[in-house]
Formats: sequence, C-alpha cells, structure tokens
Amino acid sequence: MRIAVAGATGNIGALTVAALERDGQDVVRISRSLGVDLSTGDGLDRALARVDAVIDATSAPATGHAETVAYFGTATRNLLAAGERAGVRHHVLLSIVGVDRVEGNAHYAGKREQERLVAAGPLPWTIVPATQFHDFAAMVAGWTERDGVATIAPLLVQPIAPQDVADVLAEIAVGEPQGRYADVAGPEPQDLVDMARRTNDARGHTVKLVPTWSAIFDSSMAGTVLLPCEGARITPTTFDEWLAGQRQDHTPNGSLAEPRPASN
Repeated sequence: MRIAVAGATGNIGALTVAALERDGQDVVRISRSLGVDLSTGDGLDRALARVDAVIDATSAPATGHAETVAYFGTATRNLLAAGERAGVRHHVLLSIVGVDRVEGNAHYAGKREQERLVAAGPLPWTIVPATQFHDFAAMVAGWTERDGVATIAPLLVQPIAPQDVADVLAEIAVGEPQGRYADVAGPEPQDLVDMARRTNDARGHTVKLVPTWSAIFDSSMAGTVLLPCEGARITPTTFDEWLAGQRQDHTPNGSLAEPRPASN
C-alpha cells in the first residue's frame, strides 16, 4: 500500500514511517520541512497522489486556545480535502485518551476539533485515542524548569511507549476503517511526578520537582480523567523497560545526548 504520514519528521511520525517501511509499505512523508505545508495546503495534492491511506500524527505549536483550535482545524480541513481529491480510502487520526473529559486545555481543544472534522468529513476514518507517552513527564517538567526547579502536576496516567503507538498506527492504516478505535494505553498506571523524577535520574539530569495544580495542568485532569476506558488495547512496553533504554542512551558512550521528546 501507499501510505502518507502527516507529521513524518516528528517523533511519532518518524517511528510510524519506520514501522510502515519495515512492513514493506510505500511511505510518503508529509512535513513542512519536506515541502508540504498543512496550514496552506501547499504540496498536498502532489504528496497524496495515488495514496491509499493517510496517518495524521501531527501536533501543534504551543499557543493559546483559539490559535491551537484554528491551527488544527485548518490543517485537518486541508488534509481531508486533498485526501478526497486524491481518492484516499482511509484516514487515520492519532488522538488522546480523555480528550472529551478535559475542557480548559488548548491542545485538547484542538484535538477535539480534529476529531470532529474527521468524523464529519468525506473520508472513511479511524480515530486512535492514545494515552500520554513515556517521555511526557520529563518533557512537562522541562517546560517549567527554572534555575534547577520545575513545577509539575501529580497527574495519574497510563503511559505508552512511542514505538508501540507507531506500531498500532501502522497496523490500523493497512486495514479497514473502524470509526472510533478503542483507547490505546501502556500496561500500568503511573504518577507523573514520579515518572519525571525517574526519567531525569536516568538521564543524569538534576532538578527539584514541585508538585502543584497551579502550573500547566489544573485539577480538572486529576483522578482517573486521563486513564483509558474499559476495553482498552494494552500495549506491551512498560515504563521500566522504556526507562532502561534511557539509561543506556545517556551513558557517556551512548548515541543520544537528549532524545527527541514525544507528547500527546
């Protein structure tokens, strides 16, 4: 099959491209850096020529509520319209578990707009809601870190390995459209503060973490809001297994100075 991946140079997008190519698929990479701009539609018709399926693994710049919704909305409309012109048979959207249970977060609002447009759009579709990624905790702490101190909300999450997300997307894209797919999650719940502490320790990064609901995330995301619903698809990679790879990658002879962050 010929499958296009939007957001192909991002962490999940790049892993999805690799998973598809591993399985022998013909992959088209869609990214602004590769000459295809979802915001304007430039290059989309050329990129989607003869494409059977599209995987949308795009994210958005960190901006305000209205700007984020507008960005996701414009990009999704352009992608769907170009897909219809090209005769795409399956549109796969990566979304977030709990997206309908969090009102105040700009990114979640943008993802809800994506979901709305895909579900009402012209192409057969599958929406894949995934939990937060394993490296999400350290990334969130990094957003607020100042002078060796970072604030972070004590969220309860059930994190998933980015590679497992990519494998699921690659599997679904080659199949028939399924509408809203089951929640996709890692094997066990974790506390975000503890995840950030352990990730930073594994990477050799010293930072004091201050748990609070008064920073990026508020108490509307507390409790089980971000956990998968009953009947979720549970992927195999545990947080401990992913963390072991972080320790290896950040030894003096390791290949990575700092892994590219993935977020959801």
